[in-house]
Amino acid sequence: MLPLLNASNEVKAEAFLTAALPNVRYLTGFTGSNAAVLITATRAILFTDPRYKTQSAQEADCDIQIAKGPLAKRVSSVVNRMRLRTLAFELNRLSFEDHEQLKELLKNVTLIGVGGLVETLRMVKSADEIATIRASVNLNSVALEQALGHFKPGMAEVDLAAEIDYRMRLLGADSTAFDTIVASGPRTALPHAHPSAHPIEANELLLIDMGATVAGYASDMTRTYVVGKAGTKIRRMYKAVLDSQLAALALLKPGITCAKLDRAVRNVLRGYGLDKLFVHSTGHGLGLEIHERPRIGRKEAVKFEAGMTVTIEPGVYEEGVGGVRIEDTVVVTERGCEVLTPTKKDLVVL
Repeated sequence: MLPLLNASNEVKAEAFLTAALPNVRYLTGFTGSNAAVLITATRAILFTDPRYKTQSAQEADCDIQIAKGPLAKRVSSVVNRMRLRTLAFELNRLSFEDHEQLKELLKNVTLIGVGGLVETLRMVKSADEIATIRASVNLNSVALEQALGHFKPGMAEVDLAAEIDYRMRLLGADSTAFDTIVASGPRTALPHAHPSAHPIEANELLLIDMGATVAGYASDMTRTYVVGKAGTKIRRMYKAVLDSQLAALALLKPGITCAKLDRAVRNVLRGYGLDKLFVHSTGHGLGLEIHERPRIGRKEAVKFEAGMTVTIEPGVYEEGVGGVRIEDTVVVTERGCEVLTPTKKDLVVL
């Protein structure tokens, strides 16, 4: 936790507090649903409630305090007893209500809002984290293959989504990493469409965006298929998206900025006259959360480092026609990148 302590010192705080569960898990190993971690220069303390007395002792690698009431009261009691004068907290993770409670309980302590201390550490994954993400990715791909084995034209989007979720759990996933997206026909032009009762008909696009969580770590993949026959326009749209994704993968390596990678994708799509139909960023980090730093967007100056795990997911969406998105989970290596997603991405006709 030393890098975190150094970062906390840079904002001139004697201690750092997080109640964000992914950050708690990252820092201590604890996986419960109610927790906070206080970190000082000499110790780390996990706070949780009596439900997790046994579990916290099994999982956490730091001091543990079990609070019978609100965690904020126990945290404040410890902070006051330690005679701390400054405490950093996470601006984007602490609710206004919790902040006001801490403010009331810590009248002699200056609260300093900070952002992204733990998230910055989490961007670069360890070998063990990458191995877990790889297992999540592989499970995700097998689940898709099995689910498509039960697909027939006329099947409702919600039924295919349910089959995908069932296969993930059957293969050992903790859960889905997010609500599975299954969209068909013109609905594929909705980047985050919710599965509906719409039947997946012949001669339509079918877009599936899915992710599994394995041992706490997420995977993310999107594939777009054609049911029946693909017309010239759809084939051209698909080729444009695939070419843009392959261009990004060829460019991705340590030292490249997120903005430069995003720009490379848009340049390829511009060559097809489709860049205006690309309405989201090129990708995002993933790990203990499905969306983590860095964000691969137009203005992101963050440079890629070896060990980052990210998605590369260009897409184009035309209202009334449909949309195509191709997404892989990728790890940045010392000299380039490795695509972890094994599912093929040539245009497949179901």
